Amino acid sequence: MHTREAVNSEFVKALDTQRLREHFLIERVFVPGEMSMVYSHVDRMIVGGITPTSVPLALPVSKELGTDFFLERREMGIINIGGSGAIEVEGIRHQLGPREAFYISMGTKNVVFLSENPNEPAKFYFNSAPAHRACQTRRVTLDQAKHVEMGSDAECNKRVINQYIHPAVLETCQLVMGMTMFYEGNVWNTMPAHTHERRMEVYLYFDMPEDRVVFHFMGKPEETRHIVVRNEQAVISPSWSIHSGVGTGKYTFIWGMAGENQAFTDMDAVPMAV
Repeated sequence: MHTREAVNSEFVKALDTQRLREHFLIERVFVPGEMSMVYSHVDRMIVGGITPTSVPLALPVSKELGTDFFLERREMGIINIGGSGAIEVEGIRHQLGPREAFYISMGTKNVVFLSENPNEPAKFYFNSAPAHRACQTRRVTLDQAKHVEMGSDAECNKRVINQYIHPAVLETCQLVMGMTMFYEGNVWNTMPAHTHERRMEVYLYFDMPEDRVVFHFMGKPEETRHIVVRNEQAVISPSWSIHSGVGTGKYTFIWGMAGENQAFTDMDAVPMAV
């Protein structure tokens, strides 16, 4: 578990490229045979990757949380972007294929992650947020997600927003997660840009070859910065920051949010005319 302290917008203005990356970019999310976790002080979100190979991996007891078990006061959303795998929750095994999601309720003690084929391991990407009530633990397939078409070829942002862990699909305490997929030839996400002071957000970019990058834009709308992001890297976005990106080719990204509400459309658009 690596801890990232929260930083304010005035402090960010003085950061050079390397320090910007140190505060907001998670460069290595998936490590074969290991769990990788970043504990952000921004809304207490934990972001991580779980990549079991020949040995199952169990959620640990973490000193950083100050609780008897990981999900004692937390909920967790997971999307598998690797090979087929399974999650054992309180001894019950749930299969989780590629592009499928899983929600685990607050109060769940025993959680174990497995891969069906160690040579093609599952890559369980997760977001975990504080919770104050229990909800139903369940799997959500891509077909079960709510699909929202947005953008156009003319604007280079034609995409499908797949809402997995979302009030329209299942009940959670505060966590919201989904996966956005682009049509060929489209590279802009979330443009025109926006902020939502009520929620923080985390992006995981993937489905990119080695020589492809995404320029992720962040910062106050009137003074932006950018971070170059490569395949299977994540970016933490504070509530005060825009979060938009453009790739050198098509890509996919997973978004996760936590904060005051779960209203996906509750955002403050940034006019492109100013």
